Amino acid sequence: MRNVKENPIILGIESSCDETAAAVIRGRVLLSDEIISSAPVQAKYGGVVPEIASRAHTDAVDEVVTRALHSAGIRKEELDAVAVTYGAGLLGALLVGLSFAKGFAYGLNIPLIGVNHIRGHLAAAYLEDETLEPPFMTLLASGGHTAIIHTKSYTDFEVLGGTLDDAAGEAFDKIARVLSLPYPGGPHVEALAREGRPVVPMPKMLKGLGGYDFSYSGLKTHVINYVHNSEQRGEAWSRADVAASFQSAALDILVQKVVEGARERGVSTVTAGGGVVANGYLRERLQAACNAAGLRLVLPAKKHCTDNGAMIAAEGLMQYRAGNFAPLTLNAAASIPLR
Repeated sequence: MRNVKENPIILGIESSCDETAAAVIRGRVLLSDEIISSAPVQAKYGGVVPEIASRAHTDAVDEVVTRALHSAGIRKEELDAVAVTYGAGLLGALLVGLSFAKGFAYGLNIPLIGVNHIRGHLAAAYLEDETLEPPFMTLLASGGHTAIIHTKSYTDFEVLGGTLDDAAGEAFDKIARVLSLPYPGGPHVEALAREGRPVVPMPKMLKGLGGYDFSYSGLKTHVINYVHNSEQRGEAWSRADVAASFQSAALDILVQKVVEGARERGVSTVTAGGGVVANGYLRERLQAACNAAGLRLVLPAKKHCTDNGAMIAAEGLMQYRAGNFAPLTLNAAASIPLR
């Protein structure tokens, strides 16, 4: 193995769902970022079909890595480590990227770094601002996870709370189907919401008083019942107003709680990660709330909120510096804890 460097060149590979992605970083400087997506194919089925995703990754992984190295102007022999998502995600999809990364690292005799996909989302902010250092409060809002997290150090996290059922991204996808919008639901609900007003009453999502847990199931059911009951009664209703009302109820609570968390823990910086953080309404509300509270906000670029190789490389860097390398026997896991 090579000596551990302060600013290593790391290849990041991501294949947990329907995006086959690879990126190269030198330290916290992003050199390349490539994605081949099977999302257009998945959209025909209204969601991700695991077998189709796995086959698409198999076809794309070599090409996307080759693109990433070429775009970065880096020869594979210059790499110091390979970081790859090993969980959480679709098991077959994960195995494609992990198997490729193992062979790549072994052939070059460089470290393999197993990356927790969710921690990858949290690390994306490090590429946006090279001066960002813990501690800070993080909002995680993705298709599978939604939580308020106190990032104490580069490798130590405290989960203050989160959703007890559906994640924010899941809720957006389900409401999109109710509103006859295509998959993936988030961008389409956001676009429709711009045409409406948040005037439809929505239930509160808080669980308990003063805590950080919340629930999307009641909000989701309320929207479904509102739409179905309105249709059965022959009453006029606005799809755009429903979208705007749902979006406000689903996202405003996240903004409120991450700001409360920052105040409670005495930190001055807020970050966010996950696909839902690409939502323009959420980004605007976060910025406004942080400005009002005197907090610094660091948001990843929108393209680094959805699944990508850059975030995996960024988390790989944190693990590299901590000396957390993985054996070649590392296996994929469909579900793993944040820690």
